Amino acid sequence: MAALVKFAEEKKMTERFRSISLGQGQGPMAQALIEEGQDGGLWVCLQNCHLATSWMPSLEKIFENLDYANTHDQFRLWLTSYPSAKFPVTLLQKGVKMTNEAPTGLQNNLLKSYISDPVKNPEFYEGCPDHEEMFVKLLYGLAFFHACVQERRTFGPLGWNIPYGFNDSDFDISVQQLQMFINENDDPYEALSYLIGECNYGGRVTDDWDRRLIVTILADYLSPTVVRQKNYMFSTAGDCYGLPEKTEYVAYIAHINALPGVHPPEVFGLHTNAGITRDLQNSKQLLNSVLKAYGEVSGGAGGETDKFIMTLCSDMVAKLPKKFDIDVAHTKYPVEYSESMNTVLVQEMERFNKLLGVISSSLINMQRAIQGLVAMSPALEAFAASLLLARIPSNWASVSYPSLKNLPNYMADFLSRIDFLQTWFKDGKPANYWVSGFFFTQAFLTGVKQNFARKYTIPIDKLTFDFEIMKKDRMQEAPPDGAYLYGLFTDGARWDRKKGRLAELLPKVLYDVMPIIWIKPITSAEYNPGPRYVSPVYKTSERRGTLSTTGHSTNYVLPVLLDTDIKPSHWIKRSVALLCQLN
Repeated sequence: MAALVKFAEEKKMTERFRSISLGQGQGPMAQALIEEGQDGGLWVCLQNCHLATSWMPSLEKIFENLDYANTHDQFRLWLTSYPSAKFPVTLLQKGVKMTNEAPTGLQNNLLKSYISDPVKNPEFYEGCPDHEEMFVKLLYGLAFFHACVQERRTFGPLGWNIPYGFNDSDFDISVQQLQMFINENDDPYEALSYLIGECNYGGRVTDDWDRRLIVTILADYLSPTVVRQKNYMFSTAGDCYGLPEKTEYVAYIAHINALPGVHPPEVFGLHTNAGITRDLQNSKQLLNSVLKAYGEVSGGAGGETDKFIMTLCSDMVAKLPKKFDIDVAHTKYPVEYSESMNTVLVQEMERFNKLLGVISSSLINMQRAIQGLVAMSPALEAFAASLLLARIPSNWASVSYPSLKNLPNYMADFLSRIDFLQTWFKDGKPANYWVSGFFFTQAFLTGVKQNFARKYTIPIDKLTFDFEIMKKDRMQEAPPDGAYLYGLFTDGARWDRKKGRLAELLPKVLYDVMPIIWIKPITSAEYNPGPRYVSPVYKTSERRGTLSTTGHSTNYVLPVLLDTDIKPSHWIKRSVALLCQLN
């Protein structure tokens, strides 16, 4: 929007420029503004069209009914919007389209910040005469921070759990606040950290772990150390990631132009292996785009395709076990006050029975459709396409636990989960729980707390978990309280079994297997994380999830405390987490 206002100034249309931000009830006002602009030759800008999707058909009708004979030559209609599927296609086809994206690469990002308003304005750049060095250094730090948070998006979930749309307006308001607070206060760091980290940039952040990350990153770029320490380095990856010796504007432009074109992941706080993860992600995205462009279902060789799908379905149907007998399970594991795990087991069986029923019926229907016994519906055609591409069919995913695995690995994982529950049902409560094997992990964790609460007559809402990482992969006996868990993987770091600490990943090894974790219920008053790193646990490497009807995230599980010799902020910037399953 700022660029459009500046363009209007250059064209001497400032006095004839009108804008309105669309939203609920703004449709009639926008229509009146368009009619006024049509008659008087105004420039009319309708902002945030994606927030008024219900009014878009009306806008399309207004545009189609424009009478060019009665329209002023100077009239221009500007529309701003995020990508939206409901944006009128007619307007897209007949209008001139412009996209505004952040430049790729650290160097380009920094350069854009410095050659754009307000930084390039000499009056602004020299606007802190009493604290010139402080302002210039923190300005560069803020520009570096702005580039860092945008570049982290290229690393997928390792960068941010949710890819946020940080843009130039966040940077512009932040640098203006920076100048204002430096001129008014000798110690502006606390106020600026809150405004920039929690409001300007943090206002876009909806994930609690991302909020922790952005505040931690900002502390490296906006602190007294940046100003006071000579030769301060934003990253140890190279000498070029420091501050110029001179404070002049041209010195900073020269410093930015001297930066290399390619930057290692360490510059953004990540491990070197994050580059491999990014490349794998980009390759997958490219191949998926090729598949979409080419067409996911090939029309030729129908007979061979049908034979392959038939063989695939027969093979999977043969591997499927029988459904759990819920009545027998209720009898053997009744609801007991002292043992909540009985309820957890039966509920898990019910969930897996539902998924098993969907998998079995869809495979059998696919076989019958190929044999000509039932009609080949669009749903079955989509199912066949998923089988051919080794993807999890959408009707399975709608009733399944989260998984990013391909179809063969998903089936193997599904059968392992069934086997885990079958062994539990047959042999009794296990000494070690495969935490990754649960459909609804939160029910199991609540069961662990509930057993402890009833045993010691403590209200369950006053309990939380403490954690002890054991040195073994399996334990022979169950603990007196809590539970032993296995099946977790580290992402972004590894677990040093000799030292019992978090450590850096080995080169080209993306994940590590965690040993047994003992989760111990304790009262909230006893909870003391100390210097340990608070690591989130996710069901898949995608990390982001949605809020389910139970009030829990579909992906996030719980926080785990891990011992470390390094400051936890190091692992926060590494985006270290534990995963229940790999891809």
